Amino acid sequence: MLFSDDVEPVIQCARVDLHHLSARRLLALDDGVERDVVCRDRPYTNPNGVLFENNSPVRWRAPLVRDNPASNKWFIRWIVLRNTSEVIGSTSFHGAPDDDGMLEIGLGIHEKFHGQGFGYEALRGMWSWAATQEGVSLFRYTVSPDNVASVALVQKFGFTHVGQQIDDIDGPEDIYEMPVQLYRARFMQE
Repeated sequence: MLFSDDVEPVIQCARVDLHHLSARRLLALDDGVERDVVCRDRPYTNPNGVLFENNSPVRWRAPLVRDNPASNKWFIRWIVLRNTSEVIGSTSFHGAPDDDGMLEIGLGIHEKFHGQGFGYEALRGMWSWAATQEGVSLFRYTVSPDNVASVALVQKFGFTHVGQQIDDIDGPEDIYEMPVQLYRARFMQE
């Protein structure tokens, strides 16, 4: 099966752009391609090695894309600092919206760029894009209760804590949710 190099449009935020990773490049990452190869012919560089670490979300997204290439629409976007064209993190939904319209997101910012508001920008960009997509009615964010920065981030958006789950890899996670209709009213009326 041939995988496409088509991508979703870039999501522009205040200081960062969210560049969608094509199915072909996502699978190349999963297959161990060199860092410079995956960024070849792209308007950004990846000097920090984002997505090349062992716990990269690529390992979970790639099998889903192999099974259903159209699902890549929901997956990995590199967070690119506009003024340097440097990849500083990544964000990805965990999959397409489920049967109830729930969409869960993940986020990672390289440690050199923590505490500068880039996570907030990226989440807002992703959620604002997703709020315009068919079949999305609920946003979910799960996080370790010990991850103080991420808890503060999701609370900054006004998400509601709705419970806890045990993740097979990460252990206990708090579950935060917000209906898309409420997100639109709070963040897309500007």
